[in-house]
Amino acid sequence: MTNTSEKNTNNNRITTALLLAAGTGSRLFPITKDAPKCLTLVNEKSMLARLVTNLTAQGFTRLIIVTGYKQECIVDFLGNQKEGLNIEYVHSPLYKTTNNIYSLWMARNSIKESFVLIESDLVLETSLLTNMVYPDRMAVAKMQPWLNGTTVTINNQNKVIQFQAGTTEAYSETRYKTVNIYSFSLDSWQEVSKKLNQYIEEGSVNSYYETVFSDLVDEQKLQLEAVSFDKKPWYEVDNIEDLAEAEKLFPVIVEEEEIEYALY
Repeated sequence: MTNTSEKNTNNNRITTALLLAAGTGSRLFPITKDAPKCLTLVNEKSMLARLVTNLTAQGFTRLIIVTGYKQECIVDFLGNQKEGLNIEYVHSPLYKTTNNIYSLWMARNSIKESFVLIESDLVLETSLLTNMVYPDRMAVAKMQPWLNGTTVTINNQNKVIQFQAGTTEAYSETRYKTVNIYSFSLDSWQEVSKKLNQYIEEGSVNSYYETVFSDLVDEQKLQLEAVSFDKKPWYEVDNIEDLAEAEKLFPVIVEEEEIEYALY
C-alpha cells in the first residue's frame, strides 16, 4: 500500500470531526448500564477521552457528536469545549430502533465542510490519524482470521473499488477490513448526503452507512484512497473480550513523577 503523506498539504487539512455515539452498547452490558459505550474505561481512560486527545493532537478544532443512549453522560463529560475542541451535539431520538446510517443522516445539516467520520468505540494510536486528516480517505487493515465485518478491495492505485458485506466465504483477492474512519471532501459529502436521503426516505433506517458508500463507489461518485492501519495499534471495542484485548494494546502509562514518588 502506498504512502500518501507525500501528497499532503496544509491547504486541505481537515479540522472538523464527526463522532457517532448514539448506540446502546448492549454487547458491553452491564458496563453500559449507566453510561454510553464510549465512556467505557480502557485502562483508566475512557474511549471518548482517548479520541478527544487523538483529535486535539492532530489539530482538530470542531467536533460534532451524534448522541442517543444516555446522551447526558457525554454532555456532562465534555461540555461545549474540551482540550481546545469546540463541541456540538446532534441528538438522535430514534437511537433504539435505528442504525448508524440514521446517525450519519442526522448530521447532514450540521456539516458544510470536509470532515473526518469516526466511530466512538475505537481506541487507536494518535499517529494513525496523520494520513486521515486529508479528504476522501478510508482507514483499512489487512483482513485477518480473527476480524469480521465489512471488507473492501483496493486496486493498484490504492483506491477502494468495491465493498463486501461481512462473509465467511473463501475469497482469492486481498481484502482489507474497514476500520470505521473516513474522511470526506465537501463534494463527496454532498453525494453521500443525497444517497442517505434516498435510503431514509425509503425507510432503510436500520442499514449501515457502508451500504451508502458501497453504492457510491459502484456508481463512481465516490473515490476513497486507502490508508493502512496495520503498523500501529488500534482496536474496535464491541464486547467484553474486545475490551480485554484493547487493554493489552493500550496499557496504563506510568508518569515519571509517579515512579519517582514510588521509589521513596
